[in-house]
Amino acid sequence: MKKAVLILAASLLVISSIAQKKALPREMLIPMKPEAWLYKEGKVSFVGHNGQPAIRLLQSADVVTSRDLLFSNGIIEFDVEPLEPGFTSVYFRMQDMRETECFYLRAQRAGNPAAADAVQYAPFIRGVNLWDLLPQYQAAADIFLNKPNHIKLVVSGLQLLAYVNDMQQPALRVSRLEGNTKDGAIAFDGKVILSNVRVRPDQTEGLPPEAGFDLTLNDPRYIRNWQASAPLDFPAGKEPYQQNLPDSLVTWSTVIAERAGLINLTRLYGGSRELNRRLVWLKATLDVKDAMKRKMAFGFSDEVWVFLNGRMVFADKNLYLEGMRKEPDGRISIENATFDLNLKQGSNELLIGVANNFYGWGIIARLASMDGVVVK
Repeated sequence: MKKAVLILAASLLVISSIAQKKALPREMLIPMKPEAWLYKEGKVSFVGHNGQPAIRLLQSADVVTSRDLLFSNGIIEFDVEPLEPGFTSVYFRMQDMRETECFYLRAQRAGNPAAADAVQYAPFIRGVNLWDLLPQYQAAADIFLNKPNHIKLVVSGLQLLAYVNDMQQPALRVSRLEGNTKDGAIAFDGKVILSNVRVRPDQTEGLPPEAGFDLTLNDPRYIRNWQASAPLDFPAGKEPYQQNLPDSLVTWSTVIAERAGLINLTRLYGGSRELNRRLVWLKATLDVKDAMKRKMAFGFSDEVWVFLNGRMVFADKNLYLEGMRKEPDGRISIENATFDLNLKQGSNELLIGVANNFYGWGIIARLASMDGVVVK
């Protein structure tokens, strides 16, 4: 009898779950009315545009957020008309402006379908937009200024397809969403006119929820395991030298690379507080059988100082705002720099100081070959 009751209870739970799933509408048209949105007074206006109800965002920094809509997976589709050559963003799975996923258009690229950065995906993590740490998630697209653009986002688990005007071919494929959120609101910003916002929950057009494969995992040359210090305040203009390298009192914690070999310090420590420059030390030990010279391909943001066995071997800056941008356009990439490591026989300490005062920070390190090298 007890078993029968348990089976019945389980069946009711399954039926209830199925009923709840069936209760979700196949499509929701979000009304372009004040009661459907959260916004600051005086920052938006509800208008008619091209014979349809619309929202006009008056300034590029204004944000309008869907009210009482919890989005996780599915399709977000809308029309957006940029009114100036700035940024046009849609946020999804948004908890707040500190933790959200984001896809945006650079309307200044309108009329240039070959521009490599016309559209981009970047999450906000701990209040930092990681646009400079994820250059692989930008692409060309045919964007219109002062004319509606039709956008469709397909969100499935850890993947995203973004369509811009062409609904047959995605403008951007994101093989792994990097944000910390799993669900949340939908929001928009930019000096734009927004209309026809539709959401189709849980309809993902066959897009798998699992992350796509990271091709760099086939490459053993990346140094993926490091020890990291806690961040230190490091005022602008200050430089590390041999006499102020970390001592025996520093506490170290293990840090493992994310996709593409990225050591993402933003995820660990956030950005710089109130634009104050901070420094983190990263340490790895390389054991080699015989003395050798090895070339290191190195990506970094924003400033780095590299010491091998206590001696500085490389220092450089990748500063977007100060005209010291490394290719590609001030973003972190294994293409940023190369330098030689003269490794002695036995154990070698590789110590890297990383400073940040602008958006995301981190490093990518790859040796030309791992033959005869063991990373401890």
